[in-house]
Formats: sequence, C-alpha cells, structure tokens
Amino acid sequence: MCRHIAYVGPEVPLGRLLSDPEYSLVRQSWGPRRQRHGTVNADGFGVGWYAEGDPVPARYRRARPIWGDLTFADLARVVRSGAALAAVRDATLAGAEGEAAAAPFTGGRWLFSHNGAIRGWPDTVAPLAAALPPADVLALAATTDSALVWAMVLHRLRRGDDLGTALAEPVRELAEAAPGSRLNLLLTDGRSIAATAWGDSLWYLADPAAQRVVVASEPYDDDPRWHEVPDRTLLTAHRTRVDLTPLKETVQ
Repeated sequence: MCRHIAYVGPEVPLGRLLSDPEYSLVRQSWGPRRQRHGTVNADGFGVGWYAEGDPVPARYRRARPIWGDLTFADLARVVRSGAALAAVRDATLAGAEGEAAAAPFTGGRWLFSHNGAIRGWPDTVAPLAAALPPADVLALAATTDSALVWAMVLHRLRRGDDLGTALAEPVRELAEAAPGSRLNLLLTDGRSIAATAWGDSLWYLADPAAQRVVVASEPYDDDPRWHEVPDRTLLTAHRTRVDLTPLKETVQ
C-alpha cells in the first residue's frame, strides 16, 4: 500500500537517502521491487527531518506523486539531516483527503508512517476509536485508517511508553479487532527508530562503525548488509544496535 524509510546517523543530504540510490524511495513510488500489495504509490508523499538543536521535526508533504514535484527535488539536494522519515502513498481509499492523509504524521518530536490497511475499515475498529480520549479523535489529521493508527500510537507515547511498546500494543489491539490487517508501522524521535513488520516487507541496514541505521520497506540498493525483518516482528534500532522481537510473543 505504501513504501517508507527512516534514518538516523551522521548528517547527510536527504537526496542521498530518498532520490539518489538506484532503487530509491522515488523509484519505489512507481517501480517497487518487493511491495506485496499495490504497484504504484502515487497518492501523495511526505518527508520529515530534524535540524540540529531542534527536537521538533520539519515536514514537507504533497498530494501529488513524488516524481513530479520539483520543489522536493530541490529540498532533497540541499537539506541535510541526521534523522529523517519519508513515505510514498498508495491510498486505501482512492482520493482520500490529500496532503492531510500523507505520512509522516507528527506530534511533538515524533514522526510516524503506516504501510498497510485496516481490514473492514472503519467498522471493525470503531470500538478502538471510541476508547481513545475524545480530544484525540477530534484532533485526527484525516479520517483514514493510518490517522487512527497514529492517534493510538501517539496516545501511548504521550503517556510515557517507549517507541517499541507504543507500536507493539496498537498492533496487538488492531490485529485482534480487524484480523487480516496489514500493520507495518514506522516511528522515530530523531534518535531511535521503531518499526513493525506485519503483512508487508521490511528491511534494515545497520552500520555500527559509521553509527548509522536505515529501516525501509525495501532496500534502496544492493548493499549486502541489508537484512529482511521476519513478518510479525518488532524492530527497535539505534545508531549502533538493532534488536528484533517476535510480535507473536505479545500479539496473538
């Protein structure tokens, strides 16, 4: 349904992550190699990044395909960051809500993306939405499945959960309420990354010597250091360490 990528490490131009590699996110918008659902991700895109000394990320989002946005090409060439999250979108429901529905979603210091779809949306997860504080529901950026997933994750982050728990518990709840949903989630606070593999591809490239890690829906090049994350797995990553935890231990 989408492709996404997150990076923490030494400061680099955004283009080195998102547009320069042979199989970059830009290319994945029209020619993904490992996407299991859908073929073209042309329903919008977004990129969020952190500036040195500022914990609150900046964002650039558009409802158009990433390959046709010349402003993005300029940004990717000149903006540098040591942490970023970006996504290209294939909407669950065609034409849904433009830029407001494009990841990354943000709240405070966090950036978030959902690659997947909620089975039976919205009826199957109406009880989960009702269980959220009314203010959180009213603050939804869009009336899409991904926006609701983000509200559930953000609620846990604000009450003090770590990044991994903030993803794993909503996945458990959503999988129970809507079996067959695809729940590949990606989250960063600019220092660490958490992600879930649940129904679509997820890979990571760790380079401890360079103190950098990339987590992505699929590899952007043929570097042999890319590793695929098994389905139903929680990934947590720092610049020098990646941990994988089977979600079946906490999610039935």
